[in-house]
Amino acid sequence: MSDNQHNTLKANKKIFGTLCGIGAAVCYGTNPLGAQLYSEGMQPASVLFWRFGLAFIIIAIVMLFRKESLRINRHEFGALTGLGLLFLASSLTLYMSFKLMAVGVASTILFVYPVLTAGIMALFFKERLTFTTLLAIVLSFVGVLLLYWSPDGTRLSATGVVLVLISALTYAVYIIVMNRAKLNMSSFKINFYVLIYCALGNLAMALCTGGLQVPHGATSWLCVGWLAVVPAILALVMMVYAAKYIGSTPTAIMGALEPTTAVLIGIFLFGEPFSPHAWLSASL
Repeated sequence: MSDNQHNTLKANKKIFGTLCGIGAAVCYGTNPLGAQLYSEGMQPASVLFWRFGLAFIIIAIVMLFRKESLRINRHEFGALTGLGLLFLASSLTLYMSFKLMAVGVASTILFVYPVLTAGIMALFFKERLTFTTLLAIVLSFVGVLLLYWSPDGTRLSATGVVLVLISALTYAVYIIVMNRAKLNMSSFKINFYVLIYCALGNLAMALCTGGLQVPHGATSWLCVGWLAVVPAILALVMMVYAAKYIGSTPTAIMGALEPTTAVLIGIFLFGEPFSPHAWLSASL
């Protein structure tokens, strides 16, 4: 392959990775739609079990048609276990926070994860931490503080804020592990195993906290289907390509579209207010 062909291929992969990063962010930003199921009395673990369970079935069918081997070695098992547990923790804590605060606010706080990603890469992997990144860290945390202390004297749930920050941290580590693990397999195979951990983990959580609840009605199952396909399968598959082709930090930065999507869903679907103070916090 000539240098020109190699450079063209590299540029095409970067463009593809960037588009996948944008797509993953928008898809993942539709997570708040799952909060609709709370009106039926469903708990986060039950909502997530049906979401990941259905997503796992769809991925398994895709794998069957692709005739792709499920065999993995010891290194791959360790990496996939880590990815599965990280995404389980991130999704469960985020959905738990939806019961304690507005989904738009929760998703805005979640966006500290790109800063956490950059910080971890600098601290543990010696990636250069620029002045711009340091400024981003300061602005992000000021934004979170402004959301917590509103001018009318009301405060967000401290428990909810902690849950979202845990979600952000585990999601940041998930992106880094995805990039550093160098898994030589398709994104479908990676997410086949990730979804196993997510489904079984939420099933265990549901059974330990009052039992597994079942969605009622066509609208509820349509919502579960959306959660399985869009913020689960599509977001996870595109995330693999983004992390692989453009790296952890750029992939995380593309996530700017996540809170934007989530806030719009909160405003137009759930009727959540978003004051000038909240817009300032989100902008920071």
